[in-house]
Amino acid sequence: MSDELTVRVAERSDLIAAETSEGPQGLQSRSATNVDELGRELGAVLRTSDLTLDPNDVDYERRDDETMIINMGPAHPSTHGVLRLMLELDGEYVLRTKPIIGYLHTGMEKTGEVLSYIQGATNVTRMDYLSPIGNELCYSMAVEKLLAIEIPERAIWIRMMMAELNRITSHLVWIATNGMDVGSTSTMIYGFRERELILAFFEKTAGLRMNLNYVRPGGVAADLPDGWEDDVLVICDTIYERTFEYDELLTGQPIFRGRMVGVAPINAEEALALGVTGPVLRSTGVPWDLRRTMPYLAYDQVEFDVIVGTYGDNFDRYAIRLNEMRESVRIIRQCLEKMPRGDYRSQDPKVTPPPRARIDESMEALIHHFKLFTEGFMVPPGEVYSAIESPRGELACYIVADGGPKPYRLHVRAPSFVNLQAVPLLMRGGMLSDAITVISTVDPIMGEVDR
Repeated sequence: MSDELTVRVAERSDLIAAETSEGPQGLQSRSATNVDELGRELGAVLRTSDLTLDPNDVDYERRDDETMIINMGPAHPSTHGVLRLMLELDGEYVLRTKPIIGYLHTGMEKTGEVLSYIQGATNVTRMDYLSPIGNELCYSMAVEKLLAIEIPERAIWIRMMMAELNRITSHLVWIATNGMDVGSTSTMIYGFRERELILAFFEKTAGLRMNLNYVRPGGVAADLPDGWEDDVLVICDTIYERTFEYDELLTGQPIFRGRMVGVAPINAEEALALGVTGPVLRSTGVPWDLRRTMPYLAYDQVEFDVIVGTYGDNFDRYAIRLNEMRESVRIIRQCLEKMPRGDYRSQDPKVTPPPRARIDESMEALIHHFKLFTEGFMVPPGEVYSAIESPRGELACYIVADGGPKPYRLHVRAPSFVNLQAVPLLMRGGMLSDAITVISTVDPIMGEVDR
């Protein structure tokens, strides 16, 4: 290569580096990183005071010319969305990791402050697009607390059944994509095949397969369709049987176990210090599940087990999700047996539109419907925090009301965002090939991270 061409290539490389630089948010060279920041990036120091992990194991003296900083993502199929990771490598081993977010920033929290409460569910349902019902449920419960209204028993049980069906669909996508990440293309086919059963039922019930806008303040959008019991029974029988096929296909498979067992462990102290929840926390042996520890809906009236792990590794996180699908089937069967009759939404005219048939017969009903969907309903001043157990962990909605038809402030405590903090700790010391499975077993949804 001529000297002139070498200079031009170097200039081009510097230009690309400048264009893609995230500044202080990005992963800097060791010489440009102070000791405290380096310790945090290496996973040696967590945010909790007096908790230091392996202080003698932190390699502060390594030189920049001994390592290499590379990008993984954001346009990478195995980052499960537009997630960018900056990795410092020593050969094939990961020394430091820094997740770079913001490539999918949708501003849903700020958007929620210009939408009326009745429109809000159409906004939040798109955050965790694999668990839209959980988003709608969390938001609706927060609004109902502010309004101090109680929803009918049938609506409570419908919500619980639909939330558990949605938990299964989310875990099925995880089983499918995790299998693909470790080289099992069969699970990708099987996971989406079973998910299709539930999505077809969602479409039959709500008219949509995803982003349903089904759970709304005051209840649900529509009652369960005719023949729903038979549909749900088929789903339960099929999913429960297929979980054992997944078990047989994956659990004892030597290649799968080599990628999962003992890889990327985290202990309970580390997970709690980072605020991690969901299957990642339960894999460390902490039985924290809001359905059991802080019951909502009718979870205190059904029997189910909280699945926990022991080692906090990739395999524990896999086993927990697999067994949680069986527990969700168990809950859904109880919903079938105990589903009460009655209204599927509150009859409070302040929040509930009139029946569709009355709009054609009554001018008052037409005006009521028009004003409700154009102006919305007024919510008394106050603030509320409502939390549920989503497939990824503790999902919470914080709303400040000023007495108007729109939230003054809307904030979502997204488990994917919090759990992503654990990625540098989980990847530290592992191989580059393990980075794929670590991202997968944390199961972040970037629509929820960049909300």
